[in-house]
Amino acid sequence: MGFEQPARNSQNSFIRNSESMLQGIFGTTDVTPFWVADMDFKVAPPVQAELRRLAERGQFAYEFNSAGVFAAVSGWFKRRHNLDLDTGNFVQVTGVLTAAALLIRELTDEGDSVLMQTPAYHQFSKMISSAGRNIVTSPLKVDDGRYAMDFADLEVKLSALDVKVMILCNPHNPVGRVWTADELKTLTDIANKHGVVIISDEIHADIIYSGHRFTSLMAVDPANHVSLIGSPSKTFGMQSISDGYIYTQHSELLESMRAVSSSMYLDHGNAFTTFATIAAFNQGDGWVDGLLEYLQGNIRWISHFLESELPAVKMFPVEGTYQVWLDFSATGLSGEALVKTLGEAGFGASPGSWFDSEASGFARMNFAVPKEDIEAAFRRLKDVLTAPVAAQPQPTDTESDKTRSCC
Repeated sequence: MGFEQPARNSQNSFIRNSESMLQGIFGTTDVTPFWVADMDFKVAPPVQAELRRLAERGQFAYEFNSAGVFAAVSGWFKRRHNLDLDTGNFVQVTGVLTAAALLIRELTDEGDSVLMQTPAYHQFSKMISSAGRNIVTSPLKVDDGRYAMDFADLEVKLSALDVKVMILCNPHNPVGRVWTADELKTLTDIANKHGVVIISDEIHADIIYSGHRFTSLMAVDPANHVSLIGSPSKTFGMQSISDGYIYTQHSELLESMRAVSSSMYLDHGNAFTTFATIAAFNQGDGWVDGLLEYLQGNIRWISHFLESELPAVKMFPVEGTYQVWLDFSATGLSGEALVKTLGEAGFGASPGSWFDSEASGFARMNFAVPKEDIEAAFRRLKDVLTAPVAAQPQPTDTESDKTRSCC
């Protein structure tokens, strides 16, 4: 039942391997894809077994078990995070992004503002603007080499009359922070003072490394805010076979979201998603423990390599998620020139500008991949970055919006 590094599987049409996407972003298809936040590992054996059981059964009549899903999620969070979640306070939807988009529409009106902390997962801005809401940003600050919330800035921004909702990412994608209980308490105090509801995206809650501990917003102030938890997609590598779940103790919001989800038939799920999710949360502890150990080894290798062989590239501490936020500022590269260089090196990390217009000298790398892929990619990157200046590539056209369509 433990985590095993998989053999390479070429029989797929994964987005991260799409030739058109790679060409659009990096100007080449000869790239090791680190740009999508999904794992290049086989799912846990209990999940595989459940999927085989369903497939071999050969019958797919109507079959729903939301109660079983919510019980499995609640049991997981009690075991893993000592967090008591009432199974009656969940709402099932088709995905976490769907959940956030619905909540924004439910909690705000057109013309209202929604705040997000930058750098931010790039789908946040899309879900806000596409709903006719205004985007307000509060940049994270770097304090002693580590990202932190700028509470003074948040005090100013959340006091604006038209800011009704804030999106929190915990653990934070892309900078890898796991917000502490004290930080969350200060944040909720400010939000409550100004009547702002926090939607907390906690999809990476289980990807936490040694020395750090996940604290859900539901453990700090469950009465006033909302958490998006329960999707197995990031924890178990089930992006294409998972639903999303809203959790709130706000009774009026719970009922309204339940009604919205039901009216749009978003709460049904399907047999593969439903029973794979139950298997993952009920039987996946050992697999996740092994995964975290493997990922922690990848972090150690990257950190050591950059310190010893490529010090011009700075790595911010990774407390959670399987993304590492890399600062290329000391190389003198940014924007299109940096993206072109990454393409030449076959180093397929996401451009920092996707997450913040001010982060054109950064890149986000997904390291939930076999270690040998990471080692080879960083060595190629070093060869390109340490080549004579004349050999450095020239800027090309900016990647199209199509390449920002996911992950």
